[in-house]
Amino acid sequence: MSKFSERLKELRTEAGLSQDQLAKQVGLTHTAIGLWELDKRVPNLDAVIDLAKFFNVSLDYIAGLED
Repeated sequence: MSKFSERLKELRTEAGLSQDQLAKQVGLTHTAIGLWELDKRVPNLDAVIDLAKFFNVSLDYIAGLED
């Protein structure tokens, strides 16, 4: 499992959000969130930026490059 998929799930669950709730908040689909968390697909850069902004974390953090 990639660090991104782990971080995304961790951030989402810590925020108390379902995949559907997160998807609606950032303008994505719950299917995309689910596939990213399962490490079945890789998001584009714009989606990662939107998620980092939403969770107020750096791109390096959400990508798993820093703790």
